[in-house]
Amino acid sequence: MIRKRGAVPVVLMFLGACGGAPGDEAADAGKARIECALEGAEAFAPDCTVEEMSGADGAVLVVGRSDVGYRRLQIATDGRGVVSADGSEPAKVAIVGDRLIEVAIGNDRYRLPANTRSAK
Repeated sequence: MIRKRGAVPVVLMFLGACGGAPGDEAADAGKARIECALEGAEAFAPDCTVEEMSGADGAVLVVGRSDVGYRRLQIATDGRGVVSADGSEPAKVAIVGDRLIEVAIGNDRYRLPANTRSAK
C-alpha cells in the first residue's frame, strides 16, 4: 500500500457512482457506496455510504455506517482533502492509490474517490 502523508491537494469526486445491495435503493438514493473498515477491522468492505451536502462552511460529506451511525467530513479547500466536521477526533488523510484516499478517524477507516494527480 502506498502512503503519502502531508498536504493532500485533492478534489473529491462524488458525481454519479451510486450503488448498494438490492432492496436498498430507497434508503441509499443519492448516496454512493464506499469501502470502509470499522471499529479496527483489517479488511475493507463496501458497507458505508457517502452523500455530499452543502454546509455553512462549504461542502460536507456525510459518511453513513452500517450500524446507522454517521460521520461528517468537511471538504477542505487548503489542500488537506477532508477534515472532521464534528467530534473531537481528527481525520487523518493518506493517498492510497490512483484517485483514492483513505480517511482514518479513531478506529474507523474510509476509502474515498479523489483526484490525487496533483499530489504527486
